[in-house]
Amino acid sequence: MAFDIKNPGLATTVQDQGRTGHYNVGIPQSGSMDQYSAELGNALVGNTAREAVLECTYLGPVLTTGEDAVVAITGAPVEVKVNGEARPQWTRLRLGAGDELSFGVIRGGTRYYIAVQGGVDVPEVLGSRSTYSLGAIGGFHGRKLEAGDQVPVGIPLNGGVVPNGDTIPEEFRPGFAKEQDVRIVLGLYDHRLTAEGLDNLLNGEWKVTPVADRMGLRYSGPGVKWIEREQPFGAGSDPSNIVDAGYAVGSIQIPGGTQPIILHRDAVSGGGYAMVGTVISADMDLVARAAPGTSTRFVAVSQDEALVARKELAERKQEARAALGSSL
Repeated sequence: MAFDIKNPGLATTVQDQGRTGHYNVGIPQSGSMDQYSAELGNALVGNTAREAVLECTYLGPVLTTGEDAVVAITGAPVEVKVNGEARPQWTRLRLGAGDELSFGVIRGGTRYYIAVQGGVDVPEVLGSRSTYSLGAIGGFHGRKLEAGDQVPVGIPLNGGVVPNGDTIPEEFRPGFAKEQDVRIVLGLYDHRLTAEGLDNLLNGEWKVTPVADRMGLRYSGPGVKWIEREQPFGAGSDPSNIVDAGYAVGSIQIPGGTQPIILHRDAVSGGGYAMVGTVISADMDLVARAAPGTSTRFVAVSQDEALVARKELAERKQEARAALGSSL
């Protein structure tokens, strides 16, 4: 079975949980920006969390299926249409052979997901089906989808058995608010900020700019100030420059002290900018849901608090699957 792509949308790619274990050689993890939404889509159609989905950015694709298919649309709010008729999100949908799936205008957030029973069945590259477009790695020929593509779908698990529930309950659906509190762990270079600079970082209002993609999101706001120093040999002239360091996913850089950048799933793994903090793993999906103009406040937490938040997110995913009656 395959999806026939009539219109690819703005930027539709194949993504899964990501390509881990290669960041040390400069290959990003990639994967779904909003892992929570992608995983719940997989749960609805009877997949494990590991199956690949289609990630749609702002403008979704128009596609048809040559055979019967079971799909679910999760993530950012958008009008879902089957043969031109509206269908609900966060609900399991059954498509007949020849049916057309299309989308209206997104009403919040940035990305939504098409999960299909059996998963998108492109070849694994370094252990993942995720697309890293800049490196032409993984996904569908290493790129976003184009009109005329035929995207293969895998064989359903367990003979196509699906959970008893067909809808994700409202209490387990994420929000797409225009205001966010994003938790961060300070470091490694927050000591390079002045007291005023640190106060601006943690108490100022920051807004997502239109300069935001899978590599990172740029914010505008009050700016920060750096402690003056003589730059070491090998560092650049920007006050935020260092000689070199590895970047954690979620690192926050502030080149020039003005516009913070949060590195996301396709970000480079190292370079010469100081990281003043790192978004905790439990809030990376929240960052991914932020549309341009979203007001953000950075909240400093401890590593222990970050670990508790990660555990709570994992438990929430398990509870959502249990509410569906999913055993996967």
